[in-house]
Amino acid sequence: MKKTIKLAVVAALALGATSAFATNGAALIGMGAKSRGMAGTSIGISHGAESALSNPALITSVESTEISFGGTLFMPDVTYDNGMGTGAHDSAADMNVIPEVSLATKVTDNFYVGVGMWGTGGMGVDYRKNADNFNMVTNLQLMQFGVPLAYKMNNFSVAITPILQYGSLDINFDNDQNLSNGTIGNGVSQDLQFGYSLGLSYEISGLTVGAVYKSRIDMDYDKQLETAMAGFGQTYTNNKLSTPAEYGLGASYVFGANTVAIDYKRIKWSDAKGYKDFKWEDQDVIALGYEYNAKNWALRAGYNYAKSPIKDQGLPGTLINTLNLLGFPGIVESHYAIGGTYNITDKASVDLAYVYAAKKTETYTVANPGGSPTPTRNITTTHSQTGLSAQLNYAF
Repeated sequence: MKKTIKLAVVAALALGATSAFATNGAALIGMGAKSRGMAGTSIGISHGAESALSNPALITSVESTEISFGGTLFMPDVTYDNGMGTGAHDSAADMNVIPEVSLATKVTDNFYVGVGMWGTGGMGVDYRKNADNFNMVTNLQLMQFGVPLAYKMNNFSVAITPILQYGSLDINFDNDQNLSNGTIGNGVSQDLQFGYSLGLSYEISGLTVGAVYKSRIDMDYDKQLETAMAGFGQTYTNNKLSTPAEYGLGASYVFGANTVAIDYKRIKWSDAKGYKDFKWEDQDVIALGYEYNAKNWALRAGYNYAKSPIKDQGLPGTLINTLNLLGFPGIVESHYAIGGTYNITDKASVDLAYVYAAKKTETYTVANPGGSPTPTRNITTTHSQTGLSAQLNYAF
């Protein structure tokens, strides 16, 4: 059974190219085109079936049955300069497809249930054509399956979503200091693990408030991290790279055709296995969204900010600095979004969203091996992102 599930997930991920960068560290800012069109705001504003993973308590806005399916064309632009005078090189992992499907239905006046499959995040680079960058290739992909269960009483809703997460990780490179070993890597490692999310919401007089908690999910990628670290002469026995826990609060207010929304969430990178060892720090994420809803169409806009979880560790952290900036550069911070909906019929609609993560540059000072030709050098990564999302919705 476990093997069958893995094959199904791999088939779904095959819709896209190599790795999927994400925006808040290694996590997408939002699930679904409506949320992404409002820069990820989704904790205190319902987006119908799409809300299943963001805040499952909000699927109680579905009047009968609703299905949404679509995806995001994700285009990161990453360059890395190793500081040795050879110039900056572009990562070839610059286009990816992230799929998502959500369904929610009203079972009784009080009970709602759903099901969904979402690409939730990941990251990676491809420098196979750049020996100056160790020919480094990293590829982390995450997908979650969930069954939201929600109960509504008057204006209050509570929900839980059991989650099955699939993950795959591949790290390989040529260590210029140890070329006699050839390419260092362990192929692609995969894992399936369980987690959950909890949601609350309360609605009154146009105001909706919500809260959500998502559990940490400990993923074990057989020999990936220990093999990579051994390639740099380091003993490391942990192969877990956890999806971090997060919690958040959100609110929205409707006045006439206008809706404003705000979300706050904290992503616990510092408690996530793997990320903790690579000194990732927790992120405080703030998202602001606006929607204008006319009879047959809607327009959206938003802004999302989270300070980079990656920090300069100084010369003692030379290896960590190199692996973070070269292999896992989740450094973008500011995100700008626009989106909209067009109602094709009373039952069918289409959503579009565009998200741009502004260019961010990080430069760290690292030690040269043996102090040659100079004791230190500067390494620099530049990273920006563009995302296009499309989604079809149908209400039964």
